[in-house]
Amino acid sequence: MAELVLVRHGQTEWSREGRHTGRTDVPLDERGEWQARAVAPLLNDRRVALALTSPLRRATRTALLAGLVDARPDADLMEWDYGGYEGITTARIQEDRPGWDLWADGVVPGDGQHPGETVDEVGARADRVLAAVADRLGDPSGGDVVVVAHGHLLRVLAVRRLGLPACAGSMFALATATLSSIGVEHGRPVVTAWNTRPPAPSESTP
Repeated sequence: MAELVLVRHGQTEWSREGRHTGRTDVPLDERGEWQARAVAPLLNDRRVALALTSPLRRATRTALLAGLVDARPDADLMEWDYGGYEGITTARIQEDRPGWDLWADGVVPGDGQHPGETVDEVGARADRVLAAVADRLGDPSGGDVVVVAHGHLLRVLAVRRLGLPACAGSMFALATATLSSIGVEHGRPVVTAWNTRPPAPSESTP
């Protein structure tokens, strides 16, 4: 049975600093470029029937460097729109809102480019992606569906595939440039790998 394979993009300056990076089109940094290339061996043994990517360049670049040269952009795979919290760290937000949690408390509205989304709105986008690939995932002779996107979006996509509410993504940590997969056991979606990292870099790696 085909698996849903989730690849989070490589490191960016903002992800390194812990800043919420939604729709801002931040590129991979030097280490992120290395990380993206290092993902390729994790995909070598898979038969990929379809590759999708967020249209943001940190994802499209990761897909390309990981060897997914035919990855198709899908706007529903863009990261959570963090609204007025775009570019801000959790620590800074909690200075004004002690105990704030993205999954439970959501975001505040931002400007026209960052109006903000609720977790259920992110879940609705994830559901559209899953509906679009349902036939491929249900084909026992087909290959895997690989999705290259962003941390929070992929966490929501995973839990929706598992039949859980979007807010359950809070329980699935996901690092940059990692591979996760969801397969099927006894007719039910199950996690078959999570947060798998490429081999550790050498001292000379950025």
